[in-house]
Amino acid sequence: MASLKDVAKLANVSLMTVSRALNSPERLKPETLARVQSAIAQTNYVPDLSAKRIRGAHDTPKTIGVLALDTVTTPFSVEITLSIEETARAHGWNSFVVNMFSDDSPEAIVDLLLSHRPGGIIYTTMGLRQVPVPAKLLTLPCVLANCESLNDPVASFIPDDEQGQYEAVKGLLAAGYTRPLCLHLPENHLATVRRRQGLERACHEAGINADTLTHYYMEYGDAHYRDMPARVLAHIKQGKPQFDSVICGNDRIAFMVYQTLLVQGLKIPQDVAVLGYDNMVGIGDLFLPPLSTVQLPHYEIGRLSALHIINGDKHRETVRVASPWLPGESI
Repeated sequence: MASLKDVAKLANVSLMTVSRALNSPERLKPETLARVQSAIAQTNYVPDLSAKRIRGAHDTPKTIGVLALDTVTTPFSVEITLSIEETARAHGWNSFVVNMFSDDSPEAIVDLLLSHRPGGIIYTTMGLRQVPVPAKLLTLPCVLANCESLNDPVASFIPDDEQGQYEAVKGLLAAGYTRPLCLHLPENHLATVRRRQGLERACHEAGINADTLTHYYMEYGDAHYRDMPARVLAHIKQGKPQFDSVICGNDRIAFMVYQTLLVQGLKIPQDVAVLGYDNMVGIGDLFLPPLSTVQLPHYEIGRLSALHIINGDKHRETVRVASPWLPGESI
């Protein structure tokens, strides 16, 4: 990462002049200011907020900077940042979070993050996705949590969605349910693709052609959870379901399915079994009977990501973290 000295050298000015350009630009001649600003742009220099601390202050522990894209502002993946914080503290480190919203300038948010001079960076997202990693982040130890890099090879820790769905559907089929109705998350979502692969593997092993099952893919947007009851009702004829189970893309879909089945006077699991996914915070305890679901390993993802920085690991591989099946009473 470029230093104040690098900027001063390229602009052929003193450190004091660079400092004035950053803090009191009105005190410099326009041509001098332009030269310093050009050097800042060429070196990708980011101001060091830690340099403004009072001299003589005690050294602070090493710090992990967390760039959070929707992770802290939604209840479903907050365990990632909680785990990072707890793991960092347990090893004598600190962590801080910078939230990035959809209307933010990525460059400005990255500069804000780097201005605190973290010892390493964890880029984390709510919902598995592929992200472009800003080049500036790669000047420090960097790891991705719950996301993958679009371009550059970067260490990543993500849920093993394929294996998690495989284990869950395998358990469903082993319990004797062979005619599931499949209600997926949006079709092009990374998690959807991989969970479908797990479903197909379990079906293949059980001698079932997954393509002969009924599959629906939810449209993007939370409003479309309300489409799920109609999907279920379309396959209930004269009070009798044409399916013996429902495989749900996540627990929120399962919640809608529960309501729909119970209103129709159908019993879970005697008439229809229900399989969820995610074990989402704040939702799992609301199901009666308790839902069979798959645990998204957000806490473990946060822990492993923090340890990657703390231990100075160098690998740039994508690590799939086990997503265990949690059998409940809905199967």
